[in-house]
Amino acid sequence: MKTVPVWQVDAFSDKNFGGNPAAVCALEQWLPDEQLLQMTQQHNQSETAFFVPAKDGFELRWFTSLVEVNLCGHATLATAHVIFTHLDYPDARIHFDTASGRLTVSREGEWLTLDFPAGQTTEQTPPPEMLRALGITHYRHARKGRAWLIELDSREQVAALTPDFAAMIPGEHKACVTAKGDDKYDFVSRFFSPGVAVPEDPVTGSAHTMLIPYWSEKLGKTQMLARQISARGGDVRCELQGNRVLMSGTAVTWMQGKILLR
Repeated sequence: MKTVPVWQVDAFSDKNFGGNPAAVCALEQWLPDEQLLQMTQQHNQSETAFFVPAKDGFELRWFTSLVEVNLCGHATLATAHVIFTHLDYPDARIHFDTASGRLTVSREGEWLTLDFPAGQTTEQTPPPEMLRALGITHYRHARKGRAWLIELDSREQVAALTPDFAAMIPGEHKACVTAKGDDKYDFVSRFFSPGVAVPEDPVTGSAHTMLIPYWSEKLGKTQMLARQISARGGDVRCELQGNRVLMSGTAVTWMQGKILLR
């Protein structure tokens, strides 16, 4: 019987029941992909992160209950939280080798900062059927990158959306809907991804790789505070540094234990 340490972490939150939950598994070496996917399905979270020690850091992979993904912000934050908090990692910076290249997470007090490549977007016309499914009749701007980025007129319009996920095409209709914020937040967003375990993601790091360059140009500033206004919600400190984006957040452990593989 093989045992695997596991933690469940609420990322981009300073308390339980907020932010985005992820399971994190510490492996000594990689298990077969089929087994990693089965473990993720058993956890039944939007993402499970698996990491193994490497020469100067860790190798990191992320799985939904359906597939392996090539980038996940909140599960990276959750993994760094586990390594710093529960594995007593001595350095202030962790390097992860991933499908999206080398990613770095640094620690300053309780805040962890993800250093990710900026997500490029181009102006495009969104599919009418996706807009209908999202309940959007008017938008200010629309761009396409890792997902659709659609700007609405107000935070209230973003908050009021009640998408018809059954009418959205999985893979094609992934959409980040955003608007300018208020006195506290520079911008707000929600992220919808039909066809995966959680149709609305609570807090989405990969979406912010697109949002940060977009709002930096619109607002004329490189440092911003963002809020993803899902039901759980989460704050993201944002900074644009050339072709990189910095996303900072806090995380808390909800549960820890051991997986017993037979």
